[in-house]
Parts: sequence; C-alpha cells; structure tokens
Amino acid sequence: MNSEPKTLIRDVEAAVVPVGTKVTLQKGEQAYITQSLGGSYTVIVNGNMFRIEAKDADALGVQAETKSVAAAVPAGPVTQEQLEKQVWEALKTCYDPEIPVNIVDLGLIYDCHLAPAGENSFKADVKMTLTAPGCGMGPTLAQDVQNKLLNLEPIDEANVELVWDPPWNQGMMTEAAKLQLGLM
Repeated sequence: MNSEPKTLIRDVEAAVVPVGTKVTLQKGEQAYITQSLGGSYTVIVNGNMFRIEAKDADALGVQAETKSVAAAVPAGPVTQEQLEKQVWEALKTCYDPEIPVNIVDLGLIYDCHLAPAGENSFKADVKMTLTAPGCGMGPTLAQDVQNKLLNLEPIDEANVELVWDPPWNQGMMTEAAKLQLGLM
C-alpha cells in the first residue's frame, strides 16, 4: 500500500486489531494505510494496528470508496436466485483487517440462507466463523456482513451468527486465496 503517512485531520473512532476494542485516534497523529478493502481502512498508528470505517475516511484525508454492490441491483422484483448471486457478491466485499482476502474466499462463510419475508422482501441468515476463535474483531466483521446485506434492496432482515464448529483451517480457503497469500 502507500508508504506515505496520512496525518489525521480530526479525531476518529477506530477498532484495535485484532482485539476489536474501540479507541479514539487523535487529530494530528500519523497513520500509515496498510489495507483499504471493502470500504474500511487498516492503518498503523504509533506501531499499533487499527481499523477505520469507510464513513470516517475523511479523517485520513481520503475519499471513501463509493462503489456499492447495492448499486448493481436491478430495479424491480428479483428472483431468489438473482438475489443469492448479489448476496455472495456483497459478502465478497467484506475483509478481515489483517488479511487482504475477502471472507468468502477465506472460507469464513459456512452458510447463507435466504427466505421470503413478504412481497419482494427477503430475510438472510448467515453462519460465519473467524480464522481464530479469540479474535476480538468478530463482532465488527459480523456487523460489516450484516450492513452489506441490508444495503441490498430486497433484504429487510439480516442475521449473522458466529460459529466455531467446524473450526476454520487453511484448507477452507479457495485456491485463489491460497495463491494470493503465497500458500500454493
């Protein structure tokens, strides 16, 4: 990524990676962006890693990504099959702040079920895991998944459950993810 530091132009809430604790980074601090995928930013400030949400990109002096999967959704009624494709595309825009591979290709999504909830309205239930059970970023990633799904027009309800069985392992990654991470 860009090795040039960004000076924070305002105080900004961030999550400590990997524990997930919310902190406030102070205006004037130097931040090095290490990853900007899926709309959020992973930064290093004073030797520590943090995640800054897209809504706070201005604090870094950058413009938030405006590309949205929701923008690709056609107007009008969609079939459940069309929506399933859109859901998986939306899930592919979610990233672990420490790993530059989306959570689908990492093998973190164990199940995604859509159920009709009314006329042209659906409920999504997702079961996902993390690369490590002790990762404090779990609630943050689950919220990111939920937000991305709720941004899809036909989805009116999205439930995300963190599960630990079966335990995640590298064999659950796609070949593309393994290749990208130098594991093949």
